[in-house]
Amino acid sequence: MLWVLFLLVAWCAAIVSCTRLCLAAVAAAEPMDPDPAADGKDLSLYEAAFLSGGPRRVGELVLVAMCRERRLLLAHTGWVTVVDPDGRDELERSVITAIGPEGQSPVRPVRAALATAVPVRALGERLVAAGLAVPASARTNVAVAVRQVRAACALVLMTAAAALLLVPPAAGRGPVAAWFALPLLLTASSLLIARLEAHPYSRWASPAGQRLLGRIDVPPRRTAGRRPGAGAGDGGGAGDGGDGDDGDLLTALAVHGTAALPDPALRAALKAHWGH
Repeated sequence: MLWVLFLLVAWCAAIVSCTRLCLAAVAAAEPMDPDPAADGKDLSLYEAAFLSGGPRRVGELVLVAMCRERRLLLAHTGWVTVVDPDGRDELERSVITAIGPEGQSPVRPVRAALATAVPVRALGERLVAAGLAVPASARTNVAVAVRQVRAACALVLMTAAAALLLVPPAAGRGPVAAWFALPLLLTASSLLIARLEAHPYSRWASPAGQRLLGRIDVPPRRTAGRRPGAGAGDGGGAGDGGDGDDGDLLTALAVHGTAALPDPALRAALKAHWGH
């Protein structure tokens, strides 16, 4: 009956981790009190980008906007080059500072610098204060709880394997496996629910922020910014396109991410840079 000790360990790990996940998810889903003035405002592109995809999306938006205006060059090889060293706002100046005095850098370190830049953090704090963004602590708690449930699931499998080795085949291992199947089902189903209900384990936008995002007129994916008659095989570097369509393209990028970009070279550059 030594296998019962392994079963107790598996059950304890499953119950504790799943309970923590439920508590973190409930806390993250608690309604926030938005600023009454915020509900009627129009989101800026930076705000829409943050609420849709967080600091990473804001960085993508800044890089693409500067690239479209020929103030940065984004190469599919993974390098960014400064053309105009004068940033027009704090975010653009943060990009130029992150690239460095040589005016050229791999985009991966630029990404890391942008994610923690003071203007991006200030943008997030303003949105949280207005009740439009989920606090970072709530997102972190859910992500940590998910990792704990994953660890508990792995522990259940390991303890089940150890317990089955302790049971002689003649005694029958079926009932033992059935007992371990229950905590395994609990942890696996909790992970599945978290994946479906809270992926990516924390929305950046609160319910009020999601309502404002829903009011944005977003062009169809991968059509904004495409010139009439232009195809993927047309000449030109990353970021080519009609200037009149830049607003639609940047709006689609802010809400949908890089999947909305019609330029395959630009999509490839950002995919390599941002590692997704």
